[in-house]
Amino acid sequence: MVQSLWNGAWIAALATGAVVIVLILWAAIFHRKRKSSAELPPQVRYNLPIEMLYTLIPLVMVSVFFFFTARDSETLTRVDGDAPVKVSVEAYQWSWRFTTTVNGQTLAPVAGVPVSDYNQGPQLVLPVNTKVEFDLSTDDVIHSFWVPEFLFKRDVIPGIPEDNPGRKFQITTLNRTGVFAGRCAELCGVDHSRMLFSVKLVPQAEFNQYIATHQAGSAQ
Repeated sequence: MVQSLWNGAWIAALATGAVVIVLILWAAIFHRKRKSSAELPPQVRYNLPIEMLYTLIPLVMVSVFFFFTARDSETLTRVDGDAPVKVSVEAYQWSWRFTTTVNGQTLAPVAGVPVSDYNQGPQLVLPVNTKVEFDLSTDDVIHSFWVPEFLFKRDVIPGIPEDNPGRKFQITTLNRTGVFAGRCAELCGVDHSRMLFSVKLVPQAEFNQYIATHQAGSAQ
């Protein structure tokens, strides 16, 4: 959905740019001053059809942009509450703590420290092609939770109550395995650039094994 909205916005922007360039070239070529004539072109106070045209066309364009953006934003920010995997994300200067709950079973938290390579940061393990609900919180400054491959980013703002929907979002993880880089996308202090983490997507069977060995209170 995010990709289609992005592609549509680019297509609309390129089409608008092409029309504007054509109109500029047309005006420059066909309305340039003729050397053979020193007379002024006809002077008019207004042209009602043209004025209506350049008022209505932008209005229609903005309305279309607004419709698709509002429609997709409502879908992207909806939280159903029935995700089998829920992750509590705690951001702090300058790393992350992930606490995963799977069908009511809470796993041992995974926390990190500032690093220069995302592979050395805390790693969040999730199953592929699964709905996951994230709950974001912080006690210091504004951070931003961003995994570029997920095509989703959400600010982590201090002071938002636990029951406020503004700190939650849900996604369906990718349908392929791999380790994907994550980072803070909001300048949050001296070690902001080292506030890195990774998300590892694994098959469901491997995730079940991960659950069995990472239960809260179990030996690691």
